[in-house]
Amino acid sequence: MNATAVNPSDCPEVKVPFFVFFIIGVVSLAENLLVVVAVICNRNLHSPMYCFICSLAAFNTIASLTKTWENLMIVFADVGQLEKKGSSETKLDDVMDSLLCMSFVGSIFSFLAIAVDRYITIFHALRYHNIMTMRRTGVILGVIWTTCGVSAVLMVRFFESKIIMICFVVFFVVSLVIICFLYVYMFMLALIHARKIAALPTYGGRKCRRQRRWGGNMRGALTLTILFGAFVVCWAPFFLHLIIIMVCPMNPYCECYRSLFQLHVVLLMSHALIDPAIYAFRSAELRHTFKKILLCSDWMWCL
Repeated sequence: MNATAVNPSDCPEVKVPFFVFFIIGVVSLAENLLVVVAVICNRNLHSPMYCFICSLAAFNTIASLTKTWENLMIVFADVGQLEKKGSSETKLDDVMDSLLCMSFVGSIFSFLAIAVDRYITIFHALRYHNIMTMRRTGVILGVIWTTCGVSAVLMVRFFESKIIMICFVVFFVVSLVIICFLYVYMFMLALIHARKIAALPTYGGRKCRRQRRWGGNMRGALTLTILFGAFVVCWAPFFLHLIIIMVCPMNPYCECYRSLFQLHVVLLMSHALIDPAIYAFRSAELRHTFKKILLCSDWMWCL
C-alpha cells in the first residue's frame, strides 16, 4: 500500500535504495520456493503441519513478489516509462495492494492453523491422524486461500472507509490475542504433562519413548512460536503505520514515524527471508532435503 503522504514535519522521509528491495525480494523468493519444492518432493514432509508451512511460504512469496514488482514500477515511473497516476497503473497498484493484504491475512490464518495442528498433535496424539486427515487439511487450505482472496479485495476496494480500517485493526489484534493465548495455554498444559510423564514408573523404555515423542512435539511447537514471533516483529511497524494513517494523519509526531515507511517495508519483506532460515535451523528433515535439492543429489527421488 502506498502510504506515503505530504510530510509537514521536520523529519525527512528515509529512502531505501532500490537494490535493497530487489535483493531481499529475489533471495526470499528463492528460499520460499525451495521450501515448497522440499515439502512436495520429500514424502516424509507430507503432513498437515508441513502443508500449512508450505502455505505460509506461498504467502511469503506473494508478499516478496508484490513489493519487488511495486518498487520496479516506481523505478520505471521515475525514469518516465510509466505514468504514476495513469488508469492502468492505478488498477495494477490496487492488484498489488490486494496481494499484499492477502499475504498478511493468509500469514495470520496459516499461523492459526499451525497452532491448532500443534495443539492436536501434542494433546490428542492417539486421535491425531483421524482428526487431521490430508483431505481435511486440503479443505482448510482451500477455505483459507478463498477467504484471504475475497477479504483482501474488499479491504483494498473500500480501504478509505473507516469501518474497513477499523475491521483491519481489530482482525490483527484479535488474531494475535487468540494465537498467543493458544500458545501460552499449550505450553502450560505441556508443563503439566511433562511432570506427569516424569512421575510415571519406567517399563522397558516405554517412559523414554514417551519423553522423546513429547520432546519432539514440543520442539515443533517451539519452532512455530519462534516463527510467530518473527512475524509479529516484522509486520508490527508496518501495521502501526496503517493505524497512524487512521488516527493522526496530519500530526507532526506521527509524520516522523511515517517518514520511516520504507524501512517498515524492508522489515516486512525480511519476514519472507527469515522464515525459511528458521525452518532450516530447527528441522533436520528440511535441512537434509534442502541439501539434496541444492546439490542435485539423487534427483530421481523427487519424481
